Amino acid sequence: MNFLFKEKRKLSDVIRQKGPVSRLEQLRLAISLSIPAIIAQISAIVMQYIDASMVGRLGALPAASIGLVTTSTWIFFGLCSACSVGFSVQVAHLIGAGDGKGAREVLRQALVAALFYSIALSVVGVAISWELPKWLGGEEAIRHNASLYFLITVAAMPLFQFSYLAAGMLRSSGNMVFPGAVGTVMCVLDVIFNFFLIFPSGELDIFGMTIRHPGAGFGVWGAALGTSLAEGCGAIVLLIKLLFFSKEMKITSEKGSFKLKRSCIKKAFHIGFPVGIERFLTSGAQVMITIIVAPLGAASIAANAFAVIAESICYMPGYGIGDATTTLVGQSIGAGRQRLTRQFAYTSTWLGMGVMTLLGGVMYAIAPWMMEIMTPDHEIVQLGVTALRTEAWAEPMYAASIVAYGAFVGAGDTLIPCFMNLGCMWGIRVILAALLAPVLGLHGVWIAMAIELTFRGGFFLVRLKGTQWMTRIAKLNAI
Repeated sequence: MNFLFKEKRKLSDVIRQKGPVSRLEQLRLAISLSIPAIIAQISAIVMQYIDASMVGRLGALPAASIGLVTTSTWIFFGLCSACSVGFSVQVAHLIGAGDGKGAREVLRQALVAALFYSIALSVVGVAISWELPKWLGGEEAIRHNASLYFLITVAAMPLFQFSYLAAGMLRSSGNMVFPGAVGTVMCVLDVIFNFFLIFPSGELDIFGMTIRHPGAGFGVWGAALGTSLAEGCGAIVLLIKLLFFSKEMKITSEKGSFKLKRSCIKKAFHIGFPVGIERFLTSGAQVMITIIVAPLGAASIAANAFAVIAESICYMPGYGIGDATTTLVGQSIGAGRQRLTRQFAYTSTWLGMGVMTLLGGVMYAIAPWMMEIMTPDHEIVQLGVTALRTEAWAEPMYAASIVAYGAFVGAGDTLIPCFMNLGCMWGIRVILAALLAPVLGLHGVWIAMAIELTFRGGFFLVRLKGTQWMTRIAKLNAI
C-alpha cells in the first residue's frame, strides 16, 4: 500500500504540473488509485454479505425479510451518495486547478448541507418503514422483521451520509488508501457487532476448548444495528482524518465560514441532482424487480437478494475503478488537460472491462460456493446459482457502463448519463423481467438483467467516444 500511495502522489503531481504522462504512467496511476478504491467498494458489499450470511443461518423467512427491503435501502444509500458527489466533484476540480482554499470552502459547506439532508432522509424513511413491506408485496410472515431492519437502517442514515461524504472528499483529493483501509476495518467490526447482536448467548468450540459467549439474540434487526454501528465508527475515523489530518483538506489550516453559499449549493445541485434522480429511480426499478419476484415465493425472494449481494462482489471492483476514474478525470479537467482527461477515461474503462471479465468467469465457476456461504437451503442455493451464471456473461459490458459513468461524473456530466441509466433499467430490464418472470421464474428476471446490462454498456461506450461529456464543466463554472 505504501508503494501505491507514493506512486499516486508522484503521478498526481505530474498532472498538476502539466508534465507529459505516458500510457504506462496512466495505467499505473489508474491501478494505484483503483486498488484501494476497489477495497473500499468490496468492503461495503461484504458488510451486506455478512448480514445476509449470518441471518441466512436463521432460516428462509428471516433471510427473505432482509431481501424484501434491501433494494429500498439502496434508494436511501444512493441519495446519500448523490449528495457526496455534488460536492466532491467540485473538490476534485478545485484541487486539480491548485485551489486548495476553494476546496476547503466547499468542504465546510458540504458538512452543513449533508447534516440537514441526511436528517431529512431519515425522517422520510422512518415514516414509511412500517408500511413498506406491505407495499412491496411481502407475505405477512416476513413483514415485521423487514420493517425493523429497514427502520434501523434509515434511522442511521446520517452516519452513512458522513461516511460517504468523508470518503468521497478524501478520494477527490487523491487519497484512495485511507478510505479503503477504513472500509476493511468496518467489515471486521460488522462481523463482531453482528455476531453478538444477531445470535443469542451460546458456546463456541475453539481448539477443543468450550467458550461461552454473550449474545443479544436480536436476529434480523440485530444485523441492521450491527452494520449501522460499524458504519458509524468508520464515519468518525474518516471525518477525523479529513478534517484534521488531510494535507489538502484539513480545515484547521485556516479560518473559514460554514455559511452556505448559493453558488456552491447550486453547482452541487446541478452535479448531484441528476445522480440522485438516477439512483432513486434505478433503485426504484430494483424495488419493482423485487415486486415482480415477490409472487414467486420466499425462496425466490431470498435467492434473488443473496444472488444480488454475491454478484456485487464481482462488480464492486468496477465501481472502485470508476471512483478512481472520477478522481483522475476530475483533477485532469481542473488542470485544463482535456487530452489527458480522455486518455484516463479510455485507459480506466478498458481496465475495468478486463478486471470484471475475469471476475465474471470466476463467479461462474464458484457460484455454488458463493451461495452456500449465505444459506444452507438447497432450493435457494440452486435458484441463486442459476441467476449468477446467467448474469456472469454480462459483466464486461456492465464494467463499461460503470467506469464510463465514473468518467462522466468526474467531468460533471451527470444529466445525460442519468437518462441513459434510467432508460435501460425501466425500458429494458423491468419490462423484460415482467414478461419473463411468469414463464421462467427467477431465471427469467436475471436473463432480463443480463440483456439490459449488455445494451447499457454499449450505449455508454458510444457516449465515451464523443466529446460532449468533457464540455459540461464549462457550463458548471458559468453558474
